[in-house]
Amino acid sequence: MPELSQLEIKLAEVMGLAQAAKDSTAKVKKLVEDEEVRQTLDRMRAEAAETAERCEELAGELEGKKSALRRKARESKAEAREMMSTYLSDDVDALDGLEFLLMAEAGELGHVEIVGAMNEQAGDPRIRQLVEWARPIQERHFQDTRAASLKLAKAEDALAAH
Repeated sequence: MPELSQLEIKLAEVMGLAQAAKDSTAKVKKLVEDEEVRQTLDRMRAEAAETAERCEELAGELEGKKSALRRKARESKAEAREMMSTYLSDDVDALDGLEFLLMAEAGELGHVEIVGAMNEQAGDPRIRQLVEWARPIQERHFQDTRAASLKLAKAEDALAAH
Protein backbone atom coordinates (compact mmCIF):
# COMPACT_ATOMS: atom_id res chain seq x y z
CA MET A 1 0.00 0.00 0.00
CA PRO A 2 1.52 3.35 -0.96
CA GLU A 3 2.31 5.88 1.71
CA LEU A 4 0.23 9.02 1.76
CA SER A 5 1.71 12.50 1.89
CA GLN A 6 0.56 14.85 4.66
CA LEU A 7 -1.64 16.62 2.11
CA GLU A 8 -3.23 13.33 1.07
CA ILE A 9 -3.81 12.38 4.72
CA LYS A 10 -5.60 15.70 5.31
CA LEU A 11 -7.62 15.21 2.13
CA ALA A 12 -8.69 11.78 3.38
CA GLU A 13 -9.64 13.33 6.72
CA VAL A 14 -11.86 15.84 4.89
CA MET A 15 -13.52 12.91 3.13
CA GLY A 16 -14.05 10.99 6.38
CA LEU A 17 -15.42 14.02 8.19
CA ALA A 18 -17.84 14.70 5.34
CA GLN A 19 -19.01 11.09 5.50
CA ALA A 20 -19.50 11.39 9.27
CA ALA A 21 -21.36 14.69 8.82
CA LYS A 22 -24.06 12.88 6.86
CA ASP A 23 -24.74 10.75 9.94
CA SER A 24 -24.45 13.49 12.55
CA THR A 25 -26.78 15.91 10.78
CA ALA A 26 -29.37 13.15 10.44
CA LYS A 27 -29.07 12.28 14.14
CA VAL A 28 -29.36 15.90 15.26
CA LYS A 29 -32.32 16.50 12.95
CA LYS A 30 -34.27 13.88 14.95
CA LEU A 31 -33.78 16.05 18.05
CA VAL A 32 -34.89 19.34 16.45
CA GLU A 33 -38.49 20.51 16.20
CA ASP A 34 -37.85 23.88 14.51
CA GLU A 35 -38.70 23.37 10.83
CA GLU A 36 -36.26 26.00 9.55
CA VAL A 37 -33.38 24.36 11.43
CA ARG A 38 -34.48 20.93 10.18
CA GLN A 39 -34.37 22.21 6.58
CA THR A 40 -30.90 23.63 7.18
CA LEU A 41 -29.76 20.24 8.49
CA ASP A 42 -31.21 18.52 5.42
CA ARG A 43 -29.26 20.86 3.14
CA MET A 44 -26.09 20.38 5.17
CA ARG A 45 -26.50 16.61 4.96
CA ALA A 46 -26.87 16.73 1.18
CA GLU A 47 -23.84 19.01 0.85
CA ALA A 48 -21.78 16.73 3.11
CA ALA A 49 -22.71 13.81 0.85
CA GLU A 50 -21.60 15.79 -2.20
CA THR A 51 -18.34 16.76 -0.50
CA ALA A 52 -17.65 13.11 0.30
CA GLU A 53 -18.42 12.14 -3.31
CA ARG A 54 -16.12 14.83 -4.70
CA CYS A 55 -13.33 13.69 -2.38
CA GLU A 56 -13.91 10.09 -3.46
CA GLU A 57 -13.66 11.12 -7.12
CA LEU A 58 -10.45 13.00 -6.44
CA ALA A 59 -9.03 10.01 -4.56
CA GLY A 60 -9.67 7.93 -7.67
CA GLU A 61 -7.61 10.37 -9.73
CA LEU A 62 -4.56 10.16 -7.45
CA GLU A 63 -2.63 7.34 -9.03
CA GLY A 64 -2.26 4.32 -6.77
CA LYS A 65 -3.59 6.11 -3.70
CA LYS A 66 -7.34 5.44 -3.78
CA SER A 67 -7.35 2.47 -1.36
CA ALA A 68 -5.03 4.17 1.12
CA LEU A 69 -7.08 7.36 0.99
CA ARG A 70 -10.30 5.41 1.55
CA ARG A 71 -8.78 3.58 4.51
CA LYS A 72 -7.65 6.83 6.12
CA ALA A 73 -11.09 8.38 5.45
CA ARG A 74 -12.75 5.39 7.19
CA GLU A 75 -10.47 5.93 10.20
CA SER A 76 -11.42 9.61 10.36
CA LYS A 77 -15.10 8.80 9.98
CA ALA A 78 -14.89 6.22 12.79
CA GLU A 79 -13.15 8.73 15.09
CA ALA A 80 -15.81 11.36 14.35
CA ARG A 81 -18.62 8.87 14.94
CA GLU A 82 -17.03 7.85 18.24
CA MET A 83 -16.95 11.49 19.31
CA MET A 84 -20.58 11.86 18.24
CA SER A 85 -21.71 8.82 20.22
CA THR A 86 -19.83 10.08 23.29
CA TYR A 87 -21.22 13.60 23.02
CA LEU A 88 -24.74 12.73 21.88
CA SER A 89 -25.79 10.21 24.49
CA ASP A 90 -29.41 9.14 24.92
CA ASP A 91 -30.42 12.07 27.12
CA VAL A 92 -29.41 14.96 24.85
CA ASP A 93 -31.69 17.65 23.50
CA ALA A 94 -31.69 19.67 20.29
CA LEU A 95 -29.35 22.33 21.69
CA ASP A 96 -26.84 19.67 22.74
CA GLY A 97 -27.00 18.28 19.21
CA LEU A 98 -26.41 21.64 17.61
CA GLU A 99 -23.54 22.37 19.98
CA PHE A 100 -21.91 19.14 18.84
CA LEU A 101 -22.49 20.07 15.19
CA LEU A 102 -20.99 23.50 15.84
CA MET A 103 -17.77 21.86 17.01
CA ALA A 104 -17.85 19.36 14.14
CA GLU A 105 -18.43 22.06 11.51
CA ALA A 106 -15.56 24.13 12.92
CA GLY A 107 -13.35 21.05 12.59
CA GLU A 108 -14.49 20.40 9.02
CA LEU A 109 -13.89 24.01 8.03
CA GLY A 110 -10.44 23.91 9.60
CA HIS A 111 -9.54 20.73 7.73
CA VAL A 112 -10.66 22.17 4.38
CA GLU A 113 -8.62 25.32 5.04
CA ILE A 114 -5.57 23.22 6.03
CA VAL A 115 -5.82 21.21 2.81
CA GLY A 116 -5.97 24.51 0.90
CA ALA A 117 -2.92 25.89 2.70
CA MET A 118 -0.92 22.70 2.20
CA ASN A 119 -1.87 22.61 -1.46
CA GLU A 120 -0.43 26.09 -1.98
CA GLN A 121 2.98 24.38 -2.04
CA ALA A 122 1.89 21.25 -3.92
CA GLY A 123 -0.08 23.22 -6.50
CA ASP A 124 -2.48 20.42 -7.46
CA PRO A 125 -5.27 22.10 -9.46
CA ARG A 126 -7.73 19.31 -8.61
CA ILE A 127 -7.25 19.85 -4.89
CA ARG A 128 -7.42 23.62 -5.34
CA GLN A 129 -10.74 23.24 -7.17
CA LEU A 130 -12.14 21.02 -4.41
CA VAL A 131 -11.09 23.49 -1.71
CA GLU A 132 -12.50 26.46 -3.63
CA TRP A 133 -15.81 24.61 -3.89
CA ALA A 134 -15.90 23.24 -0.30
CA ARG A 135 -14.59 26.23 1.70
CA PRO A 136 -17.62 28.52 1.24
CA ILE A 137 -19.96 25.61 1.97
CA GLN A 138 -18.12 24.80 5.19
CA GLU A 139 -18.08 28.46 6.17
CA ARG A 140 -21.85 28.57 5.66
CA HIS A 141 -22.34 25.32 7.59
CA PHE A 142 -20.43 26.78 10.53
CA GLN A 143 -22.43 30.03 10.42
CA ASP A 144 -25.76 28.22 9.99
CA THR A 145 -25.04 25.85 12.86
CA ARG A 146 -23.95 28.76 15.05
CA ALA A 147 -27.12 30.69 14.22
CA ALA A 148 -29.33 27.65 14.87
CA SER A 149 -27.57 27.00 18.20
CA LEU A 150 -28.10 30.58 19.30
CA LYS A 151 -31.73 30.52 18.14
CA LEU A 152 -32.45 27.43 20.24
CA ALA A 153 -30.50 28.80 23.20
CA LYS A 154 -32.57 32.00 23.17
CA ALA A 155 -35.79 29.99 22.89
CA GLU A 156 -34.78 27.81 25.87
CA ASP A 157 -33.85 30.90 27.86
CA ALA A 158 -37.21 32.50 27.08
CA LEU A 159 -39.03 29.33 28.20
CA ALA A 160 -37.03 29.21 31.43
CA ALA A 161 -37.91 32.84 32.17
CA HIS A 162 -41.64 32.07 32.13
